[in-house]
Amino acid sequence: MSQPTASSKASHPRWLRLTHWLNALAVVVMIASGWRIYNASPLYDFSFPKALTLGGWLGGALQWHFAAMWFLAINGLIYLIINLFSGRLFRRFFPVSPKGILHDLWAALRGRLGHADLSHYNQVQRFAYLFVMLDITMMVVSGLVLWKSVQFPLLRELLGGYEGARQVHFIAMSLLVAFIAVHLVMVLLVPKTLWYMIVGRKESV
Repeated sequence: MSQPTASSKASHPRWLRLTHWLNALAVVVMIASGWRIYNASPLYDFSFPKALTLGGWLGGALQWHFAAMWFLAINGLIYLIINLFSGRLFRRFFPVSPKGILHDLWAALRGRLGHADLSHYNQVQRFAYLFVMLDITMMVVSGLVLWKSVQFPLLRELLGGYEGARQVHFIAMSLLVAFIAVHLVMVLLVPKTLWYMIVGRKESV
């Protein structure tokens, strides 16, 4: 009688890859159109280069921004629901602690953080992914206040009024751009992560 062989499952299942790339597309559209909206009424004494913006004019940028906002909100919600009910959220992103984050960060800075098992997230990755989920949530919430300030009075007051919501929205966007920049650097350092996010990968269980 033959011995049972180890089964395998996708560590980058199709739903994960699909929602990841759809989220990435929505985020790029939101950032580029958001920069064009920002240029129409800057918060600070600078503007973004027009070549990096989307929409051509304020009205066009707003249309792109709102379309991407709903796309991101719905697709992001699907991503969170599947992660939560499949158990993947707690299995892949927890536990996480300040001590563990500092330990893995120090190991990464010394080039001693392994990347052989891409199905296992180190604590720096866990913190970063949890942070970006929260950051995108703040972008959507503050965006709702900017879009429908009268309809969301409680959210408006919690964010410090309309101008406070603008500040929160801008800071959340800036932190998201910083995350993307670091994420791209890490992909360049470990290029197989990009390949696996495109074609998927099997792991033994």
